[in-house]
Amino acid sequence: MRRFGDHGPMGDQQLIGVDDIATPTWAQGYESTANAGLWAVARKAPHTVAIAVRWAWTTSPRLTLLTAALQLVTGAVTAFGLLATANVFTQLLEQGPTPERLVAALPAVAAVAGSLAARGLLDAAVAAVGGVLEPLVERRAEDDFHTAVIEVELAAFDDADFTELVSRAGQEGPRRVRTAVSQTGDLLASAVSVAASVVTAEILQPLLGPVVLLAALPQAWASVRSARLMFESMVRMNSRSRRVFVTSRLITWRDPAAEVRAFTTQPMLLGEHRRIAAELTAEEVRVGWRRTGLQLAGRTLSGIGTGAAYVLLAALIYTGVLPLALAGAAAVAMRTASGAITRAIFEVNQLYEASFALDIYRTCLRDARTRRRPAATAAPPGDPAAITLDDVTFRYPGQDDPAVDGVTATLRRGEVVALVGENGSGKSTLAKLITGLYLPGSGTVAWDGADTRTVDERALHDRVAVVMQEPLRWPMSAANNVRVGRIDRPDPGDAHLTDTARRSGADTVAAELPNGWDTVLSRAFQSGRDLSGGQWQRISVARGLYRDAPVVVADEPTAALDARAEQAVFATLRGLTGTSKITVLVTHRLANVRHADQILVLERGRLIEQGRHDDLMAAGGVYHELFSIQAQAYS
Repeated sequence: MRRFGDHGPMGDQQLIGVDDIATPTWAQGYESTANAGLWAVARKAPHTVAIAVRWAWTTSPRLTLLTAALQLVTGAVTAFGLLATANVFTQLLEQGPTPERLVAALPAVAAVAGSLAARGLLDAAVAAVGGVLEPLVERRAEDDFHTAVIEVELAAFDDADFTELVSRAGQEGPRRVRTAVSQTGDLLASAVSVAASVVTAEILQPLLGPVVLLAALPQAWASVRSARLMFESMVRMNSRSRRVFVTSRLITWRDPAAEVRAFTTQPMLLGEHRRIAAELTAEEVRVGWRRTGLQLAGRTLSGIGTGAAYVLLAALIYTGVLPLALAGAAAVAMRTASGAITRAIFEVNQLYEASFALDIYRTCLRDARTRRRPAATAAPPGDPAAITLDDVTFRYPGQDDPAVDGVTATLRRGEVVALVGENGSGKSTLAKLITGLYLPGSGTVAWDGADTRTVDERALHDRVAVVMQEPLRWPMSAANNVRVGRIDRPDPGDAHLTDTARRSGADTVAAELPNGWDTVLSRAFQSGRDLSGGQWQRISVARGLYRDAPVVVADEPTAALDARAEQAVFATLRGLTGTSKITVLVTHRLANVRHADQILVLERGRLIEQGRHDDLMAAGGVYHELFSIQAQAYS
C-alpha cells in the first residue's frame, strides 16, 4: 500500500476526497442521457415542453395564452411576408420590370415592409411578455421548492441521498424551469417560422419543402452527439468537480481560514486545487475539441444539403417547372426555413439538456412530499404533565444499529431530567425523540397519553424550547437572535428580553456590542459583528428562556462557557423546576447534574441506569465510574 510521501512531499497522493467508484444516485440520469440517440431526444423534448407549459400556465394562464397567441400571429405575419415577397417578384420579373409594373408593385412592396415591421413589433411584444412571465415562473418554482423542503421531517436531513438531492435541485431547479419556459417560447417561435416558410415553399413548389427539412438532419445529429459528449464528461468527472469545489471552499471561506494558516497548509491546498483543476481543464479541452469537430461535420453536411436544395431550385428554374418570377421568393422561403430549423434544433437540444435538471427538481419535490409527517389525528397537546417513553427505538437512515434502543422512561412536570453517557450513547437523539423532533421507529413517545405520531408537529414543537451546543447564528440583530422563537409576541418595554438576558448572561454580550441589541450578528454585513463560541451560547440560552415553553431541552448548553458562566446557566435551568416545565439536560459534565430529579444513563442507545445522583453512586455502576473519573481531575 502506498503511503503519504512515497513519491516526494505529496507525490500523486489524493489529499482531498476520493474518486467515487460508483455513479452517485443523482447522476444516474446523466448516464441515460449520455447514451441517448436522436429518437430519444425527439421523445424527450415534447415531455420537457409540456412541463414548461404547465409551469407557465400554473403561474399565469393569461400571460401564457398571450405568449402563444403572439407567437402564432408572428408565424402568420412571416408567412404573409413571404407570400407578399412572391407577389413582388411576380409583378416585377414575370415580364420584365418597367416603370408601370414597378408602380403597380408598390402595394406589394408596402405589404412586405409592413410585415417586416409587424414582425419586429411582435418580437418585441413576445420579449416583453416573456420578461414578465419568466421571472414569475422562476419565483414560483423556487417557492414550491422551499415550501416542499421546509415541510419535511427532521430525520430526512440525516439521509445523505436526500440532502444531496436537495442540494442539486436547489442549485439548478428553479433556474432551469425558467430557462425551459423561455426555450419553449423560442422553440414555438422557430416552429411557427419553420411551418410558415416550409408551407410557403410548398405553395411555390412542393419539392422544395422536404428538401429543406432533410438538409437540417446532419446538424440535428451533430447537436445530439455533442450533448452526449458533454453528459459523458459530467458523469466521468463528477468526483473531481466535487473535490475542486471543496478545495476552493477551503481556500476562500472564512471558517477554515484560521486553521489553514495556523498549520501552514496554503501551499499544499493550492497545489491540490491546481492539480484537480488541471485535470478538469484537460477534460474540458478534450471534449471541446470533439464537440467542435462534430459541429463542424454537422454544419458541413447541412451546408451540402442546403447546396443540393439550391441545385434543385436551379434545375426547377432551368426546366421551366418553377417560373423565374417565383424563384426569388422560393429562395427567400428556403433561407428562412433553413435558419428557423437551425434555431429549432438548437432549442430542442437545449431543452433536452435541461430535462435532467428538471427531472432532479421534480424528483426532489415528490420525495419531499413523502417525507412529511402524516396528518394529525389527535387534538394538540397542552402543557404536558408527563412525557412517557415506552420501548422506544430509533435508527438513522442507512444505519443498521439503532441510535436509541428500547428506552422506557417517564418525565414529569417540574422535574429536571439529565441524559448522560459517553459520546455516541444516544443522548441527543433521545432528546429529539422526547420533543417530537424525531418520531420513533418502534415504541411510543406520548405527551399526556397522546402519541407524538398522531399530533400536529407544529403544535407539538410550539411547546418546546431548545438550547443547542452549536446554536444557529441568525444573521439578524442581537435582540432578534433572542426573540426569534417568539418573534411576534408583544414585549412592551423589552421587559421579557431584559429578564431573559439577565438570567442567561446575554446582557453582558449585548453591552459589548457597538450598537447594543441592534447590532447585526453576521460578518456578511459591513456593520455586522461575530461572537465567540461562549457568547453565542449565552445568546442561545437566552433564546430558549425567551421562548418560555413548557418543555425545555438544553443539549450541552455550556460547552464553550467559562466556569462562572456555566454555573450561572445551570442554576438558571435548575431554577425552572419550580415552574410547570419539564427540563431536559444533555451533558457530559456530571457535576452539573447532581441535583437532577432523574438521571438517565445511556450506553450505545440503551438505558442502562436510572435514578438520582446518590442512588446511582451507591449502585457503583457506569455512572459511578464516569463521575469518579471526572472528579479525579479536580482532586
